[in-house]
Amino acid sequence: MADGTSLLELRGVSKRFGAVQALTDVDFEAHAGRVTALVGDNGAGKSTLIKTIAGINPMDSGEYRFDGRPVQVTTPQAATALGIATVYQDLALCDNLDVVANLYLGREELGAVRLLDETDMEQEASKVLKRLAVRIPSVRTQVASLSGGQRQSVAIARSMLGEPRMVILDEPTAALGVAQTAQVLELIRTLREHGLAVVVISHNLADVFAVADTIVVLRLGRQVAVMDAKQTNSDEVVAAITGAKAGDEQPAEVTEP
Repeated sequence: MADGTSLLELRGVSKRFGAVQALTDVDFEAHAGRVTALVGDNGAGKSTLIKTIAGINPMDSGEYRFDGRPVQVTTPQAATALGIATVYQDLALCDNLDVVANLYLGREELGAVRLLDETDMEQEASKVLKRLAVRIPSVRTQVASLSGGQRQSVAIARSMLGEPRMVILDEPTAALGVAQTAQVLELIRTLREHGLAVVVISHNLADVFAVADTIVVLRLGRQVAVMDAKQTNSDEVVAAITGAKAGDEQPAEVTEP
């Protein structure tokens, strides 16, 4: 059930890459049991922000608080230890392996004689997929034969094996068909129902409004709006993304950083 507890808080986060100021004084929050959508044009700073949260691109300045306390997150391992899981757009799945092998890739369970404990891994894989209501032919199906939506679901399920408290999904419905998109959106709702803080990065506003509770807009590396998804509309979000006033026929010119 959603409790709305603020799990992640970023305050005044800035990040520079050489001459490019990618983020400037960004504030961002993610709440337990809620879906926060992060939107913005290309070059707005979305990828930099999620990589900062995930410990890949540590911030230059700012405060990072998790579960109400200040923390230092300078590596992906540090983010994982807090309970933050990130599913990137490339999914990082191995087509030639089955679902079980992909779920446990890099964290295989060993038996008493240092052999892979296939039985335990298969049982646990079935449990996590059932809990998330992921529909696939079998946990022994090769990933290469799965649909795009099923592959995305497997990647999300893999992130759940460590019992995370927060999941970041980078463009989870990109290049998916209507039915596959619906499957992934339903999975995002399931994550919310399990009480996780879910952050979704997406260019598809229809998908954003289908699942998001809060919409955070980045523009040119700055946070320019935080909107209640039920109290706003696509025109207002697009206006914030482009820098135009809601109702303008021609959006303001956007210059990439």
